[in-house]
Amino acid sequence: MIKPIYLFIATIFFAHTGNAQTAKKGANELYYPERANWEFKALEALGIAPTAIEKAIAVARAAETPNPRSMEENHYKTFGKEPFGDGIGPFEDRGDQTGIIIYKGYKIAEWGTPLKLDMTHSVAKSFLSAVVGLAVDAQLIRSVQDPVYTYVPPVELFQPEPASKPASLFNQPELLHPFETAHNRTITWESMLRQTSDWEGTLWGKPDWADRPDPDPKKWLSRNRHPQGTVFEYNDVRVNALALAATSIFRQPLPQVLKKNIMDPIGASNTWRWTGYRNAWIVLDGNPVQSVSGGGHWGGGMFIHAEDMARFGLLTLRKGRWKNLQLISESWIRQSTTPGPANKEYGYMNFYLNTDQKLIPGAPAEAFVHLGNGNNVVYVDPVNDLVVVLRWITQKGMIDTLSTILEGLRK
Repeated sequence: MIKPIYLFIATIFFAHTGNAQTAKKGANELYYPERANWEFKALEALGIAPTAIEKAIAVARAAETPNPRSMEENHYKTFGKEPFGDGIGPFEDRGDQTGIIIYKGYKIAEWGTPLKLDMTHSVAKSFLSAVVGLAVDAQLIRSVQDPVYTYVPPVELFQPEPASKPASLFNQPELLHPFETAHNRTITWESMLRQTSDWEGTLWGKPDWADRPDPDPKKWLSRNRHPQGTVFEYNDVRVNALALAATSIFRQPLPQVLKKNIMDPIGASNTWRWTGYRNAWIVLDGNPVQSVSGGGHWGGGMFIHAEDMARFGLLTLRKGRWKNLQLISESWIRQSTTPGPANKEYGYMNFYLNTDQKLIPGAPAEAFVHLGNGNNVVYVDPVNDLVVVLRWITQKGMIDTLSTILEGLRK
């Protein structure tokens, strides 16, 4: 068995300082970590057998994904095989299989490379949906049932080229109208968040049909659209259309919105970065602004370390509250964790729900997971007051590790 070094540190740290620090807290006061200082708690003090957590760490490490560490190489072995599959955003080589376990707000174990900035792939979608929630809370979006097109003006691309254009482009559209087709005008914010919009079009050089394309090429260009809200389809082009719409709402880059309203208040580091594609630049109030992506499907997305992911997980566990601040409304978190009619196991992106305990059989039905390719996992369990970050782990490894942790808490 591999010795969990960080568990040992946690026990010694608590023996010298933990009792004095926790004595200052009221019996019912929730613990929130300070910036750059997340308190370790001894397992024995929480009634947890160290051997149970040691076993979980060993299970996780043994289940490291076999995929290449080069995210660029991995892309061209997977999504890069799709039509128009070239990478158009940055890639980064990943770190070791990594994990952090947060129990009752305290850090009780960590392993791997928890402070390495890595692509987090579709966990970026959970940050995107949280930003949309900020717009709803501020009434920049009056209702998620509103059609998106009423909020999004024509978009000018930022293309620093000669002011004049060749005659071959005369009378060609110069502005993006991402929600102006007959179908797209019916799409609501709710269906975008639930990935049930069936948005049609091409954005940043990627057609909607080219993302996880239908096995039958005859359907790529000619199929009938599903009424919005009726059919779930995971599609990053549509997610990126949502990010563009949200950028129009805030009239500023979404990373700035996220930093000011969520990441700084929860004490996240200053190292995370949320990027878009090299061609995803627009003109906004006279300034060039990058419209970010909701994942790493063609590169880019959220580059972040595991501890900052754990802070975001704790925020969602605490229903949007951090200390004395309600950063995201409790009602938005409730909506985000409510199943949609087209997919009972999906809330708002990327809140994967454990409805009927299907995703993680050993976990409570109330648990949910911010989940991205890799796998990148932020497991949130309100029943057990538990947050677990797992990175670069197989699907089975994720389930087995979480089940082992939960078994340890029950003993």
